[in-house]
Amino acid sequence: MISRRDVLFYLAAGGVAVRFAPRELFAQAPPRQLYGKDKLIIRSVRPPDFETPVSLLNAFITPNDAFYVRSHMPIPQVDAASWTLKVGGEVNSPLTLSVDEIRKLPATTVTVTLECAGNGRAFFQPSVAGIQWEKGAVSTARFTGARMADVLKKAGVKSGGINVEMHAADRPPGTMPAFVRQVPMAKAMHPDTLVAYAMNGEPIPLVHGAPLRAIVPGWEGAYAIKWLNALNVIAKDSDSFWVATGYRYPTRRVAPGAAVDAKDLAPLTGLIVKSLITTPSDGSTHAVGKVQVGGFAWAGEDDIKAVDVSLDNGATWQPARLTGEQARYAWRRFEFELNAQRPESYLILSRATDSRGRMQPAVSQWNPSGYLWNQYDSVRIDVK
Repeated sequence: MISRRDVLFYLAAGGVAVRFAPRELFAQAPPRQLYGKDKLIIRSVRPPDFETPVSLLNAFITPNDAFYVRSHMPIPQVDAASWTLKVGGEVNSPLTLSVDEIRKLPATTVTVTLECAGNGRAFFQPSVAGIQWEKGAVSTARFTGARMADVLKKAGVKSGGINVEMHAADRPPGTMPAFVRQVPMAKAMHPDTLVAYAMNGEPIPLVHGAPLRAIVPGWEGAYAIKWLNALNVIAKDSDSFWVATGYRYPTRRVAPGAAVDAKDLAPLTGLIVKSLITTPSDGSTHAVGKVQVGGFAWAGEDDIKAVDVSLDNGATWQPARLTGEQARYAWRRFEFELNAQRPESYLILSRATDSRGRMQPAVSQWNPSGYLWNQYDSVRIDVK
C-alpha cells in the first residue's frame, strides 16, 4: 500500500510533522474524499493518524477531506455491497443486516464534534506515550444513519442486557487485541446514537469508517467505532482490552509523572469543556488597530454558556460573543475584537464555561495516558 521509499521518508522525518500524505496509502478510496487540495499533519502512517491544522478549522462544519483521522489498526478491505452488521448476545433474535437494510430504517442526522481523547497530549509535562496530538485531533460533521436503538430493537434486547459491545473490522497486527468498545445500554438506546453511513451528505469515506460507523454524540472519539460490523449485547462489562484497560482516566488527582493503580482508573465517557482559538494564527504579525479573534468551544453533551478572552495573562477576562450555528453536540463559534493600540507582543487566552458551570482550568490535570487536555488555549501575535 505504501512504497519502501515513502516508509524511509517518514522514518527519516524523526517524528516531525510532515505535510504530505501519499495517496497510495488509500488506493481504495477516491482521492477527493481523502484530502482534496488540503494537507493534514501526519502523526502516524500505518495506521493512519492525521491531524487537522488549526488553519483548516475555521468553519462550523469540517469538510470530509480536512477531518482529522484516528486509526488504531490498518484500514481493512471493504466491500460495501457485501458488508453486514451482526447483532447478537443478549437478544431474542440475533440478526445480520446489510448496509441496504440499515439504510431502509428511519434516517436521522446529528451534528457532532468528534475529538480524540488524546487531543493535546503533546503538551503534557512530563510527556506521556502515544500519538503526539497537538490541537487538531478534533472536527465537526453532520452524520446520517439509522438509530442504534432501532437496530437493537429489531433483535429484541433481553432485560439482562446492560451494555453493547461495538466491534470493528480492522484487524490488529500480531498479538495486539482487536478494537472493541462498550457503550451502556442507555446511551446505545439514545435517539441520537447512530449507526451512520453518511458524513456531510456523502457516503462516509473509507478512511473515516465506510461503510458503517458508530456515532456516540458527546463522548470521546474512540466510541465512534469505524468499520462497524457487530453489536454484541452483554449482561456485564466487556473484558476487551480497550474497555478493561484502555481509555481509562484517574478517579483522583495524581502528581505529574506518578504511577496510577488500576483500581483508581475509570472508563472515559464524555468530553470536557474546551476552547480553541483558530484566528489569528499563533506567531502572526498584525498592524496596529483592530484584530479579529475567533474560534470554537465545546463541552461534549453540554452547551457552551460563555467564552472569555484575556490579554493580560489571565489577570482579567472579557466576554467573547457567541455566534453562528448551535447544535447540542457541536462546538460553538466565538468572536472577540482586540483593539491593539500600540506595537507589542500580545498573548491571547481563551477559556470556555459550559451549561453546568464547568470552566476550563488554567492547568490541565496530568494523567498517564495524556487524555483530556483542556487548559486555556493561547496564541501569541506581534503588532507592529
